[in-house]
Amino acid sequence: MDSITTQDGTRIFYKDWGTGQPIVFHHGWPLSADDWDAQMIFFLNQGYRVIAHDRRGHGRSTQTTTGNEMDTYAADVAALARHLDLKGAVHVGHSTGGGEVARYVAQYGGEGRVSKAVLVGAVPPIMLKTEANPGGLPLEVFDGFRKAVADNRAQFFREVPAGPFYGFNRPGVATIPGVVDNWWRQGMMGGAKAHYDCVKAFSETDFTEDLKRIEVPVLVMHGEDDQIVPIEDSAHLAIKLLKHGTLKTYPGLPHGMATTHADIINADLLAFIRG
Repeated sequence: MDSITTQDGTRIFYKDWGTGQPIVFHHGWPLSADDWDAQMIFFLNQGYRVIAHDRRGHGRSTQTTTGNEMDTYAADVAALARHLDLKGAVHVGHSTGGGEVARYVAQYGGEGRVSKAVLVGAVPPIMLKTEANPGGLPLEVFDGFRKAVADNRAQFFREVPAGPFYGFNRPGVATIPGVVDNWWRQGMMGGAKAHYDCVKAFSETDFTEDLKRIEVPVLVMHGEDDQIVPIEDSAHLAIKLLKHGTLKTYPGLPHGMATTHADIINADLLAFIRG
């Protein structure tokens, strides 16, 4: 397996396929690089170099007890980008991975390393309800996530994909058992402590200043029926903070639309990257 070892001894697993302009994919919580299979194969066949890593504590990377927060996640990506000598890369992040992309591009995206970025169903600017963000979700929601991870992670990791993540709880939407099983498989590969900590990272991190600092073009893609990261308090706010942002929303599509509607998402990603 390909991996790098960070300064604190954490091993970060990654996939690196093909040649050409690099596209780096950043997965959501509590998944792994495998969540991007439909995009990795598609863009590899389009002539791109495709890269995806397992965030620390997730997938095949070290099951960390420390460093499970956005600054370290971004530093890990920076270490990987240096190791692979990436230049002119497009960074694509889903959900928590979108926060990771925002933090990484804002802090490390200079000197030609990053050409564009994409936020897909992403958590920025901030998910938590605060005085400054009255439209956010209350802390009790994320406390419930933590309790579910601590009490019975295996059951919780069935309920999320079988329900709101892919919109399988909506009338007339047929559940795809393999998609649910694959979500569970990816989640259970990771570490419970890292997953527990990451709830705070994806819900309480404020990416407002990161979004303001980004100089490269950013495509914001969001399902209008996203039940995990509601569009009103994420994409609709994020686009106002970006200097060179484009917003594309998808009526009726769920949080996991890159899997359930890969043909639509891949075509729009390709058009943005080529544009």
